[in-house]
Order: sequence, then structure tokens, then C-alpha cells
Amino acid sequence: MIVHLTVFAFVVGMAVSVTDGDLNGRLNPHFPSIKNPFVAFFEWFGDLGMFCGRLIWAAFTPPYEIREFTHQFDELGSKSLPLVALAGAATGVVLTLSTRDSLIRFGAKSFLPAVIVFSIIKESGPIITALVLSGRAAAGIGAELSAMKVTEQIDAMEASAVNPYKFLVVTRVLACMLMLPLLTLVTDFFGVAMGWVASTLTEPVSLQLFLHAGFKSVHIETSYRRR
Repeated sequence: MIVHLTVFAFVVGMAVSVTDGDLNGRLNPHFPSIKNPFVAFFEWFGDLGMFCGRLIWAAFTPPYEIREFTHQFDELGSKSLPLVALAGAATGVVLTLSTRDSLIRFGAKSFLPAVIVFSIIKESGPIITALVLSGRAAAGIGAELSAMKVTEQIDAMEASAVNPYKFLVVTRVLACMLMLPLLTLVTDFFGVAMGWVASTLTEPVSLQLFLHAGFKSVHIETSYRRR
């Protein structure tokens, strides 16, 4: 049902975005109060659908902007690395200190490494990485593209026979998609490491024992459903 509603909204949005003038003329005399929010809602889906379509087409058709993609890959990765590492380390420390007292109260202190490793690797790590990367990358990309639009650099690209979607959009989207798993590993590493440090400062435990107890209960499995 949800899929059907999404497809319906997508199709209607594209139709509304194409027939905007005619629809405005029909709704103006009869429904002036609901015209703007109704049309704007479906227009957004239409614009998003056309944007994604042009993005996919530009991503799979040559020529490919390898040099710009490498630049964006390094720009998004190296400059986001300190923020991601700091966020992961802070998460590991806070999670360790906040969980330790509760586990001690119920006599389950031995499960502290498993709770830290499980929470960071399977839940907190990917979410925090995505939030940090989206905030940092979205702010930088938005400011950069806005400045290029104001200074008419994008119009100059089109006049020079350069596809803006291929040069500006595809390179940044692919760089974000590829950097997110790598930065998630960095977040997990610093989160688990600082969790061990916080636990060791309270009660000394070796790193090998901490990792063994933590990863013993973490299983990364892929289940296949037979039909």
C-alpha cells in the first residue's frame, strides 16, 4: 500500500510539474485557499523525481569525471574524519559511563563490553556517522553550489558544454555514498577504543579480554529466505 501511494504521488507530482500553468488556471477561480500547498506538495515530488532521473542518467553515461570524483572523495573523507572520530569517541565514553552503573545494579557487569560493542557497531556508529557526514557535507555542498549559482558559474559550465549534473552532482553523491561505510568503520573503532579506555579507568581490564568479551556476542549474519 505504501509503495502504491509513493508511486502515485511520484507520477502525479511529475504531471503537476509539467502542467503547472494549466492547473493553476483551473484552481485559481475555484480553490484559491488550497491551490498553493496542494500544487507545491506534488510539485516537490515531481522535481525530486526528475532530479533523480537526471542524476542516474548522468552517472551511467560517459564521459566520467574521475578527477573531480577523486577530489570530492578526498574532500568529504579527510575533512570529515576528525569530526567522525571525535563523535565516535564521545559516544563510546558516554555509553560506557552511563551503562556501567545500571549493569552493576543488576549484577551484569560482565556484559559491559558486549553492550558497548553491540550498541556502537550495530546502532550508534552508523547513525552518528550519517548525521555528522550529512550535516557537514550538506552544509559545505549547499554553500558551494549556492555560491556557484549566484556567481553564474553553473551557467558558464553549461555554456562550455559541461554537464553540471555530471560534474557537480554525480561526483558528490557517489563520494558521499562510498565514504559513509569507511567513516562508519572509523566511528566504530574510536567508539570501542574509548569505551575500553573509560572502562579501564574505572576498573582495569585488558584490551584483549575486553574485545573478546565484546565481540563474542556480536554476530554479523546474512539470512537468506527460501521461496
